[in-house]
Amino acid sequence: MSDHDGRTPIRSVGVVGAGVIGASVAHAVAQSTGLPVVLVDSDPDALRTAADSVRRQQRLSLLTGKGSRAAALDLKSTTNVDELSDVDVVVENITESQVAKSRLYKDLDRVLRPGVPIAANTSAIPIAVLAEPLTDPSRVVGVHFMNPVSQIATVEVVRAQRSSDEAMRAVTDLLRLMGKSWVEINDAAGFVINRVLMVAVNLAAAVVAEGVATPNQVDALFTGCLGHATGPLRTADLIGLDTVVHTLDVLHHHYATAEYVAHPALRERVARGELGCKSGRGFFSYGRS
Repeated sequence: MSDHDGRTPIRSVGVVGAGVIGASVAHAVAQSTGLPVVLVDSDPDALRTAADSVRRQQRLSLLTGKGSRAAALDLKSTTNVDELSDVDVVVENITESQVAKSRLYKDLDRVLRPGVPIAANTSAIPIAVLAEPLTDPSRVVGVHFMNPVSQIATVEVVRAQRSSDEAMRAVTDLLRLMGKSWVEINDAAGFVINRVLMVAVNLAAAVVAEGVATPNQVDALFTGCLGHATGPLRTADLIGLDTVVHTLDVLHHHYATAEYVAHPALRERVARGELGCKSGRGFFSYGRS
């Protein structure tokens, strides 16, 4: 059934990947739209962790007055990708691995109804590359959410050369339901934000490793002098330092330039398990609730 303008209304949303960003997307969609959301991850532990994260985010949104919907969210968690067979839009958030994403997109090609768009919330892999395994590559659009999704109003939307107008409209319809604004750009590895941000994070890590400044000093200069809400290092902790390193690796693969070679200090932190907010420690320390 279509609306009077010929568009198919969005009645349910699938979210694939229950990591930090996936849980944040699932909560933001369910909380802001009231639509049923199906959250899929192959790891049951990730789903349990995501459920705890969603509960915390919902409590916070209600306490701060940002939760306009009922406290009970229509959110289903499953390890079975076939549960996405009836959804109207899918937001993909799995780990930044082209091999893993290719495997998933082949499954989505089998499971999803024809024409159901895939919003690829990838850090750096070009949308055209992600769409290659699909019978219909035109259904893929890049939608780069910033974390925490419920608190950041603007989204980077990436139109690949083969992204269809129908897929673009469906994805922006979802963003509109979520109360988001967006900036539409063309496809390239890293898009705009991560292509620029990851250089800043990499150089900020170098500055700290060289003893030029502490993490607090680096971020204080960015917030105080440039008006950033957070500096590059707290932003990196929020993203996850493992994701930062993966993203730099993808960017270096595509551009082969020195600014995308992850600084050894970043790799050392990841090796020690200092991943940022999600592990309790990165460039800064965080209390674990």
